[in-house]
Amino acid sequence: MNSMPEILRKYFRYFLTGGTAAVVDAGGFAVLHAAGFATLPAAAASFMVGAVVNFLLTARYVFARQATGRGFVLFFFAALVGLLVNVSCTVAAETLLGLPAVAAKIAGIGVAFSINFLLNLLIVFREERVQ
Repeated sequence: MNSMPEILRKYFRYFLTGGTAAVVDAGGFAVLHAAGFATLPAAAASFMVGAVVNFLLTARYVFARQATGRGFVLFFFAALVGLLVNVSCTVAAETLLGLPAVAAKIAGIGVAFSINFLLNLLIVFREERVQ
């Protein structure tokens, strides 16, 4: 298994790759929307580009792994779990805890980020055990 400093290093690197992907997603959305695309297709397309960028950077920079099709499928499903966690936590924080919407969203992002990191560490890019 990983030592704690190694996990923290990966967590920090994951923060950087996720931040880069978020900039790609938001920037792509802004460009597509300004070019006349409706919100839904622009958001879906920019999300997909951001997901690919996130996967490629995370595979190489965070986990030092080769990017594969199987890895992307696992990564994408982990991202969908993160989306579900993000939205659920956001709604719960706003409705149950009474947080303002933006604060609730930030809380949802934080919880989902950590869940996604763990899914990537333990499933998507798990280290193969030598027998």
